[in-house]
Amino acid sequence: MPGLPTSLRDANAPLWAWVALGLVAYLLFPWYALQDGNGLLAIGQAWSGAETGNGLLQALSFGRPWLWIGFAGLLACAAAAAMKPGRAQGSLLLLGGGAGALGLLAGGFLIGAKGWSFAFFNTTFGELSLQQFGMGWGAFLALAALVVLGAFGLARRGLFRGDLFVAAAVVGSASLLALFIVFPVLKSLAGAFFGEDGRFGLASFAERIFNERNFGLGCLAGGVRCGVAWNTLLLGTAVAASTTLLGTLMALMAERGPRRYAKPLNILAMLPIITPPFVVGLGLILLFGRAGIANQLLEWAFGIPPSRWFYGAFGVWLAQTFAFTPIAFMIMRGVVQGIAPSLEEAAQTLRADSERTFATITLPLLRPGLANAFLVGFIESMADFGNPVVVGGQFSVLSTEIFFAIVGAQYDQGRAASLAWLLTLFALAVFALQRWVVGRRSYTTVTGKGDAGVPMALPRRARLAVQSIALPWIAFTLVVYLFAFAGGFVQTWGRDYTLTLAHFKTAFAFEWGQFGAVWAGTAWNSFFTTIKLAAISAPLTAGLGLLIAWLLARTQFRGQGFFEFAALLAFAIPGTVLGVSYILAFNVPPFELTGTGLIIVLCFLFRNLPVGVRAGTAAFQQLDKSLDEASLMLRASTARTLRHVVLPLLKPALVAALVYSFVRAITTVSAVIFLVTAENELATTYIIGRVGNGDYGVALAYCTVLIVMMSAATAAIQWIVGERRLGRRAAAITTPGT
Repeated sequence: MPGLPTSLRDANAPLWAWVALGLVAYLLFPWYALQDGNGLLAIGQAWSGAETGNGLLQALSFGRPWLWIGFAGLLACAAAAAMKPGRAQGSLLLLGGGAGALGLLAGGFLIGAKGWSFAFFNTTFGELSLQQFGMGWGAFLALAALVVLGAFGLARRGLFRGDLFVAAAVVGSASLLALFIVFPVLKSLAGAFFGEDGRFGLASFAERIFNERNFGLGCLAGGVRCGVAWNTLLLGTAVAASTTLLGTLMALMAERGPRRYAKPLNILAMLPIITPPFVVGLGLILLFGRAGIANQLLEWAFGIPPSRWFYGAFGVWLAQTFAFTPIAFMIMRGVVQGIAPSLEEAAQTLRADSERTFATITLPLLRPGLANAFLVGFIESMADFGNPVVVGGQFSVLSTEIFFAIVGAQYDQGRAASLAWLLTLFALAVFALQRWVVGRRSYTTVTGKGDAGVPMALPRRARLAVQSIALPWIAFTLVVYLFAFAGGFVQTWGRDYTLTLAHFKTAFAFEWGQFGAVWAGTAWNSFFTTIKLAAISAPLTAGLGLLIAWLLARTQFRGQGFFEFAALLAFAIPGTVLGVSYILAFNVPPFELTGTGLIIVLCFLFRNLPVGVRAGTAAFQQLDKSLDEASLMLRASTARTLRHVVLPLLKPALVAALVYSFVRAITTVSAVIFLVTAENELATTYIIGRVGNGDYGVALAYCTVLIVMMSAATAAIQWIVGERRLGRRAAAITTPGT
């Protein structure tokens, strides 16, 4: 405002900006979601009718007076923005923003497309003739503005050390986690407490949890199988251990071994993560299945008849290890890069040999990354659905049991919810164990001081151990892919091995017609839709994940433990359950998203969010807080400190989050299998349809195209983001003689 002092205008500028956004949302955007999903294109019609009308018009002319609550909240925040910063201003901001946001949410949940959303209000107040549909862009922007203004009120009252950016980041991130993770998951999990008669009771929950199918130990007493909970727990532990070990060995070989291994290792280690999961399963079946190469060799050499020995616990463990090792590799590579060579040089100056230095300095500094990689591997194993279905045979795990409970003939939503509870409790237990292992020790190795040291090469015995395990694993990776993708170039695998490109032409034919280019292939629609939605979700996932990691590592606030758990909850829930949860939560007002591309983007974002959080957390544990503090002491804002000081040092974590979220969005199956529509078909659902029809050639051809495309996208992301520069000499690592 022109009459205010310059310093006061600058201090209140963020307040005015968000108030303006809220008012613009009320005046210029359609308040409700349009059926065709083109809400942004209907901005010019915001003053025209009931379907496209803005919030102010809905309240004035179309009988929806509850929308005045949000508008009044914005006016109260505008009055607060004209005040001097302080507790009084904060109280008014908190009142206006908090009451406005809660009022809009309450109105949205209580009043739906048929009037009252709950029978209690119908019997108490009578049927309501008014109704409303799902929130559109106007309602969403107004709600976001009110939430941020309420967060500013908390900061003005002294919370978050008075930092507006930190307050908005914490409250905004917490709101997103509550809306798109906690709310749908709780709505789905609540089914475990309702019996078949629809009544609420703890007895139903206890009966579904503590039964023979879940915790039976029949396999130890000569029975056929153990409970599905034990299967999942033991499998997750084994997979987490193997993926963490292999990922660490490959990271050490890439960063501390001979340079000739670095680039080939990076390429080969990325292959499993950029591949749809059923390709890995198919490749392993071609190798170890009943008609696979291994069984044929055993029959030819030793007369052992072919069997289904591969299908079961061993096959699932091998497939999951194959699929999730690259995640551990990307996490551990950033941690290995962050170890300061000066610490190792100091140990060698004190006459410690290379092996003792490696054992007492290098390995202990890897502990945060090891704990994070183990946690991610364990939760990934529990939530995995594709590999157990393909190669599990009679070996049941929680994710497959939940899937069949939902889509099978039994349709037991209560059992599915109880099994999802078990997954959540297992994830929480491992999370607590990880926190206990890492503890409160300091692992800071990147400080504001220069470090021109050369990273120490691996000692001879460590190098031999690393290469003896990592190199055969890489060779195994090549073999699996060679067998899997050969199917896309032959006429019919198993019968006619004639080389052909017919499968690629069927999926990706491109022709010139009378009116120009024609995308004649049957896969183009799903291909373009997948690329578009993945490209939208990847930067959002990486940005939100690193922001949450920074909040967890650099700030202290009440409820921080629950905040972190909510950020990791998406990994503890199987993708099928998360997809069903989204349908149940977002199929009715106030958030009608089912059938749109937006719900798929949101599912991608929050399903993959934990990887960005864990990668950022591991990186922040190595960054000295004095870097942030020095920037803040020089009067740089928190946002500017993040952009110019912290973010350049987080490039390995940023690359990991971007690459993983992009390729996982393209290759995911279980989380979106219930969310796709004919208009928003994805690559994986197209491939599954082809596999279901027995057309493996087209399916594998499509997978080959996806791998080439994702490889190019990964290289582009790494080139755009760049590498972290730590001021160290770029000397080649030489292999020690002893």
